Parts: sequence; structure tokens; C-alpha cells
Amino acid sequence: MRYAIFLIFSCTVGLPLISEAQTTLTLPGALHAARNNNPFLKPASLNTAIAQSDVVTAKLRPNPVLNNQTLHMTNPSQWAPDTKFLDGKNNQYWWQLTKQFQLAGQRKYKQQYAAGNVSVAEKAYADTERGVLTETGNKWLDVWYNKVNLELILEAKQNVDSLVKTQEIRLKNQVISSSELARTQLLLEQYQIEYQNATQRYRNELQSLKLLTGQTDSVAIDDQDPVMSLEMTQQLDSLLSLSLAKRPDVQQAQATITAAKSNISLQRSLAIPSPELGVIWNPQNRVPYFGLYATIELPFFSRNQGEIKKSKILLQQSEQSLSALQQQVGTEVQSTWRIYQVNRETVDKYKNILPKAENILQSVKYAYTKGGTTIIDFLDAQRTWFDTQKMYYDALYNYRKSYLQLLQVTGLINQL
Repeated sequence: MRYAIFLIFSCTVGLPLISEAQTTLTLPGALHAARNNNPFLKPASLNTAIAQSDVVTAKLRPNPVLNNQTLHMTNPSQWAPDTKFLDGKNNQYWWQLTKQFQLAGQRKYKQQYAAGNVSVAEKAYADTERGVLTETGNKWLDVWYNKVNLELILEAKQNVDSLVKTQEIRLKNQVISSSELARTQLLLEQYQIEYQNATQRYRNELQSLKLLTGQTDSVAIDDQDPVMSLEMTQQLDSLLSLSLAKRPDVQQAQATITAAKSNISLQRSLAIPSPELGVIWNPQNRVPYFGLYATIELPFFSRNQGEIKKSKILLQQSEQSLSALQQQVGTEVQSTWRIYQVNRETVDKYKNILPKAENILQSVKYAYTKGGTTIIDFLDAQRTWFDTQKMYYDALYNYRKSYLQLLQVTGLINQL
């Protein structure tokens, strides 16, 4: 009785310990999880906040400057009669309050340049996000591919395993030779080894997907997800135009040009000296004096020539980078679109081949069990069926991957 109570208690308490929450992810779900929880995106998102802090700095005005000078008469014989060291008759004070004034729109251009850098940071983050989403999508496909491959090997192993049992009975009844049984067992052992390796690869890919999506629970994928959430019905020219409008790296290059133009205006304005103006209160031996203070840098040597020249070169560099990037986008879209079309046609062809391989296997298997063909024919039909299934999944994997690549090169992946 005590043993039974202990067993019931152990089962009741132990179940929550061995059970583990699991998150099942579709492809859009994995992308959404990566967008919100990817550990590499979180620090990258702070770059925008850093750039925004420069906008705050650009809005600040120069602080006023307070200056004091105090002079004491050190020779007591020169002090005024009946006075001490700190008496006003023996001292002179200089109080000066000044402030620098920014001319030629310097503060305005600082704000424009800082705001332009914020836009660059935002587009750079969007491009980083595009890369992370692409990596996550490809990893989801890797998990899917390893899962269906694992299921295919398991199905093949079960088929051969049932045949081995039949062969053992047939050998016992002296219907077949021992070599036929051995060859069937050899194929089964090969599938068993391949199944173990495929299981480990599948687990590794799941761990990588868990990292990219930032999940704390174990993850699994919904292998019924059709993946193709967007229909690529556009023509190549419209896809190219879409890419130039949607891709974050192109937008980043355009924002960099805008910021570079703002920087030229800023550097030109900084060539204008900023005067410092203020007032002076100067009591000298109890005699009050009041005055004005003004100072300005004389632009004889330095007129910010170096920074102005550099800002123009940076603009030229940004424009050349945009031109090169636009050419790269055109090449990527064209090649990816063609690969996508070829892979789609390949998948359609394999869909017609699959039933034929299945029918051949079943026919040969039936004929072999009835003694109408040899073990060689059956093993050949089994391998043909397995290879056809695997090639179909390879083609479907490549088709889906080219679809993701097309979303990546067009920038549409950020909208999923």
C-alpha cells in the first residue's frame, strides 16, 4: 500500500517536471517572433536612440559664461586709511557675463543634420532586421526540410522493416534464400543509421531556430504552413521598381545623401564666426564701472575649409554608393526571379513523378511477395521511390528558399 501511494505521488508530482511547454511556429510566426525577441536585434535597435540623442544636443543653445576677476592691494602701506584687506577701497572686481551667438543658421543646420542621421539609423536598423528575418526564414525552412527528411527515412525504414519480418517467415518456410533476407536486413540497417543522423540534425536546427526567434520554451514548426504567403504575380520590371522603393539599404543610401547635403550646409555655416557678446560690471576701489563685451574670431586663416571639402566628398561618395547599390539590386532581383521561376517549374514536374514512383514500388513489392520478381527489382524500386521523394523535397525546399530570397531582395520580407 505504501509503495502504491508513493508511486501515485511520484507520478502526480513528476508530470509537471517532465512536461515542457512548446511553441509551434508557422513561417510568419517565426518572423514575427524574431522581430520582437531576436537577441541580436535588441542592441541594434538602440542605435536609433543614440542618433536621437544627437538631435537633443543639436537643439541646445550655448550656455552663458560668467567670468570674475578679483584684484587685491598687497602692500598695506597703500591701503586706504582705517581699512582692512577685504575693504572695497583696497580691491578691484571684474564681473563679466557673456553669451555666444550662433549665426548663419548654425543651430538650424545642426538639427537638420542630426535628424538626417536619425533617418539613416532607422533605415540601417530596418536593413539589419531584413537580414535577421531572412536568416530566421531560412532556418525555419532548414527545420522543415530536416523534419520531412526525417519522416521520409522513417517511412522507408518502416516499409523495409515490415518486409524483413515477412522475409524471415518466408525464409523459415524455405521460400527465399538467406542472401535475400540479408540484403533486406542490410537496407534496413542503412535506414536506421541514416535515421539517427537525421534526428540529430533536426534537433540542431530546432535549437538554432529557437535562438533566432528568442524563444524560452522548446519550439516546433507547423509543417502544414504553405509558406507562400505572397503571390509573386508581378513582372520583373515592377519587381525591380518595388525593390528600389522598398529595400531598406536603398532607403538608407538615400537618407545618407540627404544627411550629407545637410552636413554641407552645416559646415558652410560654421565657417561664419560666432560672436560672443555680454556686459561687464567693474567696481574699482568702490568706483563703479559698467561696460560692454564683444569678441569675434577673425577668419583670416581658418574658414572651416577642410570640413567643407570633406562634406562635399562625403556627398559624392554617398551618391556613388547609391548608384552601385541600385545596380546590385537590379542584378539580385533578376537572378533571384529567374531561379524562382525555374524552381517552381521543377516542383510542378516532380509532383507528376511522385505518384508514378509510389505505384511502381507498390507493384514491385506485391509482385515480389508473390514470387513474381526478384529481390533486386524490389530493392531497386525501393531506392527509386526513396530518391524520387527526396528529390521532390529538395526541389520544394529550393523553391521555398528562392521565394524567401525574392522577398529579401525586394524588401518585402520586412512587411510579413
